[in-house]
Amino acid sequence: MKNIFLINFIFFQICMFSQNRNLKDNFIVNITEVKGDLNKDNLIDKVLVTQDTINEKSPYKLEIFFAKPNGSFELIVSSTKIIEAQYPDGRDGYITGNGFSDITIKKGVVIVNFELLRGHFEHKFRFQNGNFELIGFSEVYSDGHGVITTIDFNLSTGIRIEKSERYDKDEEISNTKKKILIRPLPKLQDVEPFENELY
Repeated sequence: MKNIFLINFIFFQICMFSQNRNLKDNFIVNITEVKGDLNKDNLIDKVLVTQDTINEKSPYKLEIFFAKPNGSFELIVSSTKIIEAQYPDGRDGYITGNGFSDITIKKGVVIVNFELLRGHFEHKFRFQNGNFELIGFSEVYSDGHGVITTIDFNLSTGIRIEKSERYDKDEEISNTKKKILIRPLPKLQDVEPFENELY
């Protein structure tokens, strides 16, 4: 009886170990790293994007680290949502055409850039209120039939401008300006592109 119990216990431990090993992420491929002062302390912080190429979907992870005076770095925020996986439906599945482009830092603002099949979009985050908050979203895309649409949403002021024009005739079709206040501002770790109609 003890032997059966011992065998079952060992088998259970092996199963649990293999499951935990499979659940572990493998974000070991460095995609990009950019540096800049993100919290106005005159120390050079860094933003790192890595990818798990073992996973069938090849997801990305974005991490932001603040520099410390002693030369080390402290992880401030991490997200696997802000950048869509390279293969959202697996390597043999449908590809959406939304591809990660790069990260830039301008005046302390982290800008995450993406390519579309016929355009591009970006999210802008600033460190404020103890978090990296979404302060801007912009998108430019073509319908492939002569119409280009531009969206510029300043989440800090709430002003959202959407304009459509025919680029083959240089003719404006529509131009709308709305005030949409979102409070509190979305945090980087919660933002997932195109999960809502605004950003």
